[in-house]
Amino acid sequence: MALHVFLIAALLLPLPAAFSKPVRTQSLLATSLSPDPITTPAASHDQQLTLAAHHTNASTLHFRLAHRDDFALNATASDLLAHLLARDAARAAGLSSLLLVVRNSNATRPRRRGGFAAPVLSGLPQGSGEYFAQVGVGTPATTALMVLDTGSDVVWLQCAPCRHCYAQSGRVFDPRRSRSYAAVDCVAPICRRLDSGGCDRRRNSCLYQVAYGDGSVTAGDFATETLTFARGSRVQRVAIGCGHDNEGLFIAAAGLLGLGRGRLSFPTQIARSFGRSFSYCLVDRTSSVRPSSTRSSTVTFGAGAVAAAAGASFTPMGRNPRMATFYYVHLLGFSVGGARVKGVSQSDLRLNPTTGRGGVILDSGTSVTRLARPVYEAVRDAFRAAAVGLRLSPGGFSLFDTCYNLSGRRVVKVPTVSMHLAGGASVALPPENYLIPVDTSGTFCFAMAGTDGGVSIIGNIQQQGFRVVFDGDAQRVGFVPKSC
Repeated sequence: MALHVFLIAALLLPLPAAFSKPVRTQSLLATSLSPDPITTPAASHDQQLTLAAHHTNASTLHFRLAHRDDFALNATASDLLAHLLARDAARAAGLSSLLLVVRNSNATRPRRRGGFAAPVLSGLPQGSGEYFAQVGVGTPATTALMVLDTGSDVVWLQCAPCRHCYAQSGRVFDPRRSRSYAAVDCVAPICRRLDSGGCDRRRNSCLYQVAYGDGSVTAGDFATETLTFARGSRVQRVAIGCGHDNEGLFIAAAGLLGLGRGRLSFPTQIARSFGRSFSYCLVDRTSSVRPSSTRSSTVTFGAGAVAAAAGASFTPMGRNPRMATFYYVHLLGFSVGGARVKGVSQSDLRLNPTTGRGGVILDSGTSVTRLARPVYEAVRDAFRAAAVGLRLSPGGFSLFDTCYNLSGRRVVKVPTVSMHLAGGASVALPPENYLIPVDTSGTFCFAMAGTDGGVSIIGNIQQQGFRVVFDGDAQRVGFVPKSC
């Protein structure tokens, strides 16, 4: 059975020697990972074509998100976690390597009208920490599960005829069957926006290629197509890559919905009509395999993305002049057990606009938060000092170096953890966002890691349960707790 963690209360523990005041804690009810295989029924094609929504209106597009938990699989939770962490390490390294590439940004003045949304699914059963958005592609629409990715720009999906393709959930999109598919000419301005574009001179059609830092590659025709979201909301002439050659660490998804800040990202393409704002809420990735779970993940575009942010804690959105894609925030520090962590230097978290290195980004596709190593070590050491009632396990697990043996315990008091951001924003993490089970014998690990890669990343484990608002029009990022 997957981990069930419930925030019960904030309590005060006796004072550890390293703290000058009582340690603030919160309690959780924890269950270790199950040794039994996780088997979930795969959705039928007809079920996949249903683009459900909680609500929508003339100014909002809203759809449910899901992790890869919703796909058929027969593997243990421990196996899936190990595979997830291996892929996550490759992605984090790839994001850091992208900072060596200079890119230009562009600004499109938004003119808002309407909005839309989509369902989101979890990718855990396939060993992925990513979430998939459920989108209809073409006319008539073919349902596609596309990775929700704030760390990249180009929208693409696998297309028939497929020369080199990986196994995906659902039918591969065939542009020959779509009435709304249109190839992009080589001389079209949008073709010149590609970082790695080309031209098929025989057909006078634009070609695209995207190479990711983890070694994955997609290439094919660049085209425009209609995308259909929840309750039939349609967005026409979206520039997409129609990938006939796709290789690497892609798993199960049909493609990728690029939500970055670059010139070809989905938010930039729809900015004139809907504005640049969107939000998502990612529930615990194990929720889709728990029959009792009633929450679902969603992503919303348009006016409703910000309207749903009542009570949000906002922080200014930063920008890297050497990498237009990423969403930067100014992380000031952490509190553990109610006390500000000492030893966190701003120089380790600050973006250097000249070199493009440093800084902190929010990323929907990375699972585990990575912090500049000196910052991580300060936070980790503060957590260890505050967690006096927990038995430290020898060694670690994968990229985690701080683990505890909680076997035989039902209710566990753990120190609180909060992030402090510029503008007075504070994000108090629920316990399941930083202490997670990693095996069947009661081992739980502190779910953050250090990095020497030049950029710190706030991953989706730490974002779970919050509605994260990317208000591109006002250039700010908001966090709304318990908002799924």
